[in-house]
Amino acid sequence: MSATAATATSPVPATPSTRPASRPVAVAAPRGAVGLSLTERVAGQEQLLPAPLLGLLVSLHRAIEPERRASLAARRERQAFFDGGGLPDFRADTAAIRDGDWRVAPIPRALRDRRVEITGPVDPKMVINALNSGANCYMADFEDSTAPTWRNLLAGQRALAAAVDGTLGFEAENGKQYRLRRYDERAVLIVRPRGWHLDEKHVRVDGEPIAGGLFDMAVFAWHNARTLMANDRGPYFYLPKLQSMEEAALWEAALSHVEAMLGLPHGQMKVTVLIETLPAVFEMDEILHALKDRVVGLNCGRWDYIFSYLKTFRAHADRVLPERGQVTMTQPFLKAYSELLIRTCHRRGAHAMGGMAAQIPIAGDEAANEQALARVRADKLREVGAGHDGTWVAHPALIPVAREVFDAHMPTPNQHHVLREDVRVGRDDLIRPSEGTITREGFENNVEVCVRYLAAWLDGQGCVPIHWLMEDAATAEIARAQLWQWLHHSDPRGRHADGSPVHLADGTVIDFALFERTLAALPGRLGDTATLPGGARIPEAIALLDELTRACQLVEFLTLPAYARID
Repeated sequence: MSATAATATSPVPATPSTRPASRPVAVAAPRGAVGLSLTERVAGQEQLLPAPLLGLLVSLHRAIEPERRASLAARRERQAFFDGGGLPDFRADTAAIRDGDWRVAPIPRALRDRRVEITGPVDPKMVINALNSGANCYMADFEDSTAPTWRNLLAGQRALAAAVDGTLGFEAENGKQYRLRRYDERAVLIVRPRGWHLDEKHVRVDGEPIAGGLFDMAVFAWHNARTLMANDRGPYFYLPKLQSMEEAALWEAALSHVEAMLGLPHGQMKVTVLIETLPAVFEMDEILHALKDRVVGLNCGRWDYIFSYLKTFRAHADRVLPERGQVTMTQPFLKAYSELLIRTCHRRGAHAMGGMAAQIPIAGDEAANEQALARVRADKLREVGAGHDGTWVAHPALIPVAREVFDAHMPTPNQHHVLREDVRVGRDDLIRPSEGTITREGFENNVEVCVRYLAAWLDGQGCVPIHWLMEDAATAEIARAQLWQWLHHSDPRGRHADGSPVHLADGTVIDFALFERTLAALPGRLGDTATLPGGARIPEAIALLDELTRACQLVEFLTLPAYARID
């Protein structure tokens, strides 16, 4: 179906508050809207993607796509520099921004207290449970915890529109009814669109796929901006996987474009940026400055950050990380990253959000469950003590744990007054290698997590509980990148700086023979896979992991080759 030039009135759902919604806004599809095509069709698609919205997507794509392509090319050039032995560092050409005395725009009332945020995918049941969870905010995730099938994406947008409207409901197979709480009892909604590297193959403009993040952001804003504005609630977004101030400026251009097309005030759409790539930590001031009219904070996206460290230093034999369980926030390079983020944000009047607790309740084992909750408490105590303004959890059961810690140690809505002027972090602090080991259990767990997550993702599920942890694309990427790093730095062509191969704690060399044996043994370890998410696709996932791990170069994101395999 192609869009045609048209002018239509954007539907504005009834606002759930007593304040009246603004007038509907007319959006004119540009004359070139015939350049858009949709490659799939699902029920209700025409209502969710009417011609004026498609016209907005055409206009947005044509305005942003050339610079997006240039930004992705710049990423490749920077990675080639790192592969050649180069190290990331603070930019000399932006020193004036870092040294300048400036602050971001005032933070809206709805976002001033964000002490506990819950994150998760965008299926209707999750949306209701998250909004009703008692968290301050809910990050509805189109990125790391949603497998981007066309059906999933449209169902997610439909669910969020109904949630904003206040009409969302869900009935489970067992007949249980899920309904939204009163408006003032719901978490504040924040949407995470996909990153710049991901295409949306189902929407093509002038023969090219539109950026997945632009699609996610624009569709949500078109349907919900007026209702959210009328209730002092947004639209609000989390921006993922930025690597530079230029990429932040590109989001600024995209958001400003949509605001202009929808007749919204400049800066109405607010954003929080995830600092989850190693290059971005050297440009935090610059990223805040590029978005200073709308940014409200930065977030320690710890899992993707570890993955980015692995990817950035994929060719550096002296920076091989130990197993994932040992790469905690007490490792010097991660501690430096989080403390520099706090100092940077508070100096500029922005929130410094903490990271994710991925634990989920351990049913049937009270002792193990209490040990897991104790780790969560310790992690949240570290965050609030360092000066963070809030934190993330992956499961509603962790909200009381996190809230108890932050309430006890943060009586104010945030900690902007904690300036952390004691923090002195240099380049070497941010890239310091980690100490630790690789156990056989850790190696085998990485293989299992990769295979089980990939199988579920290929089957349409982007968020999977494995061994009492909520695994998403970010955590699976750590496991996948570590396998590649360990194996390729054991190869004679890329060993440790001292010439020794990478080995397990028991002395076993990590080589492809060990990898093959572990892959071959995995189906037996898993037993009956029929009950596992995506169990039928485990053989396909094993083959894909084998292919990705053997590749001469670490593939940038596992979701790129996997995306070609889903509808």
